[in-house]
Amino acid sequence: MQFEIPSLATAFMLTFARVGTLAMLMPGIGEQLVTPRARLAFALLLSLVLFPLTRTQLPAGGAAASVIGVLIGEIAVGLLIGLVVRMILGALQTAGAIVAQQLGLSFATTVDPAMGGQQAAIGNLMTLLGITLIFAADLHHLAIAGIRDSYLLLPPSGGVPPAGDAAALAIRATAQGFRLAAQIAAPFIAFAILFNLGLGVLSRLMPQLQVFFLAMPATILVGMLLLFAALGVMMGVFLEDLGAFLKTFVRG
Repeated sequence: MQFEIPSLATAFMLTFARVGTLAMLMPGIGEQLVTPRARLAFALLLSLVLFPLTRTQLPAGGAAASVIGVLIGEIAVGLLIGLVVRMILGALQTAGAIVAQQLGLSFATTVDPAMGGQQAAIGNLMTLLGITLIFAADLHHLAIAGIRDSYLLLPPSGGVPPAGDAAALAIRATAQGFRLAAQIAAPFIAFAILFNLGLGVLSRLMPQLQVFFLAMPATILVGMLLLFAALGVMMGVFLEDLGAFLKTFVRG
């Protein structure tokens, strides 16, 4: 038994390297508003739950150099998968910035409680609403299943993932994130184009009208009404796209 303890400790350390990295970047759990102690406790608990499934796929011992190589590879896999999912989640902040710019509210910035830094207030609202809906729609269960099945998609190999495959996955996730952001903000882009076009025609027909003083409050008023009307559809599109992306990591 005493000879099995180092092997078990090594296998658990390698499990925690991937699972812990993924848990720290997981949507809803990996936000800055969640305390580091709570995230660490969740990562340890999840690693303990998944350990019986991952133990058979991990090297239980061997030379220190080989274990360190596997450890680096597991951390790299966790960072790769976690960051590409973060790129999809970041579509809400990008869409919020687009909406704020179209409504003339890009100057209204607040501290982002999820990732930190100054961001558009509308983007922060959409991000917090999206994180809440992730738990309400049970997408966090899908994320945990993706962590489990990542050992089937990317088994421990003793090295970092191939650079070409990692770059292809990152590019695909980035493109999908920007596409999703543009899709979510599409009603406001169309509204801004039509509204500004109408104001341009109005200014040509009535040159004495102060278009600027009419445009700003009207844009904000109509834009906020449109936001309240379309917010449910926008969040539905986000949840559907995020769920489809997470299912790519789930087998079966």
